[in-house]
Amino acid sequence: MEIKITSVVHSFNPISNEFSNILILGTMPSVQSRAVGFYYSHPRNRFWQVLAGCLKQEIPQSVEDKKKLLLENGIAIWDVLAACEIKGSADSSIKNPDCNDIGAFISDKPIKKILCNGKEAYKQCCRLNLALPIVCLPSTSPANAAWSTERLISAWKLELI
Repeated sequence: MEIKITSVVHSFNPISNEFSNILILGTMPSVQSRAVGFYYSHPRNRFWQVLAGCLKQEIPQSVEDKKKLLLENGIAIWDVLAACEIKGSADSSIKNPDCNDIGAFISDKPIKKILCNGKEAYKQCCRLNLALPIVCLPSTSPANAAWSTERLISAWKLELI
C-alpha cells in the first residue's frame, strides 16, 4: 500500500508550567499520536518508557499521568514543527516545514536547555537560532530499532538528570 504525502498542521498545545527547566522537542506527532490527540501515543514509541526509566518512576499510562510525570520533573514538551508535508510518520519525508515559535514559548519560562528527540527535530530546532543549549538525543521512535530501550535510557539520562 502506497503511503501518501499529507499536509499536517500540529494541533497539540505544549505542556509546561512555571517550573519547566527542560524543553523536549519532537518533530511532528505521528499518525497514531494525531489520532489519539497526545504526544508519543504510538504503542511502540519508547518515549514514555525512556522518560520513566531515566527518572526512576513507573511508566505512565494515562494522559493525565504522562502530564504529571513531565510537570513534576520540570519538563516541558512540544514539537518544533507547526506544520509540514509528511509521508505517514516518517521524519525523513518532511517537506515544507513551518516551525512553531519556540523562542516566544521559552521567553517566559526558566528553560535552561532543549533536548531534541531525534536528528530531524534537532535540525529543525537549530534553524531557529535560539540562545539556549540544544542537544540531539537518539530518537525514541520505533523506526530507530538500532537503539534498545536500555541504551536510549542511558543516553537520555545524561541530559535529564
